[in-house]
Amino acid sequence: MDHIHAHSEMMKFNVGERMRFQPSGRSEISGTVVKYNKKTVTLVTEQGERWNVDPSLLSPQSTHKTGSTSRANIIDIDEGQTA
Repeated sequence: MDHIHAHSEMMKFNVGERMRFQPSGRSEISGTVVKYNKKTVTLVTEQGERWNVDPSLLSPQSTHKTGSTSRANIIDIDEGQTA
């Protein structure tokens, strides 16, 4: 029965999606979902670490973090100005 619950939890996420979680005794970790496992989701951090995490511990990573590399590919377009 735990397997069914874990499966329904992990279906809330997509491969390639940025997620975060708080491991016990460590600072928050964020990474990209790369794989669904039987009871966990595998994340890979920007440092290359692989984490198998229970889906109930994951939450979406904020996309508006200042100073973060997650904004590196975002280009602000000011529609009111012309070139």
